[in-house]
Amino acid sequence: MEKQKEETRRVVCAVIERDGKFLCMKRKRSRKYDYISERWEFPGGKVEPGESDHEALLREIREEMRWDIYVGRKLAEFDYDYPDFTTHLAAYLCRPGDDEDTFLLLDHLDYRWLTRDEFAQLDWTAADRELLDRI
Repeated sequence: MEKQKEETRRVVCAVIERDGKFLCMKRKRSRKYDYISERWEFPGGKVEPGESDHEALLREIREEMRWDIYVGRKLAEFDYDYPDFTTHLAAYLCRPGDDEDTFLLLDHLDYRWLTRDEFAQLDWTAADRELLDRI
């Protein structure tokens, strides 16, 4: 019997740039979705009903990192099909708020500030790997 695919999830992510480097976050272990477990991503999360992308991004970063950012222009928007769900991903160029290095790792295992040339060092989620080609 074929597994029923979950509905499409609208997700936003912050491509946070500082001094030519970008903030990359390592996801926690996922028992449900091993193909995104402990992989690297740009921080963000699901857009709640009635929320704008901008509102969702600010909320997600505050919830996951206790951090404020400035949201800039949209870099990319596309659908990515995972085995169990589809992600509609919208990525925004962002920069740190006034307290540049005061975030917490509440929902991630690790972080790195990397240049574009260093992105290949990491094992990215599939959707974020596709995003790398678009930014």
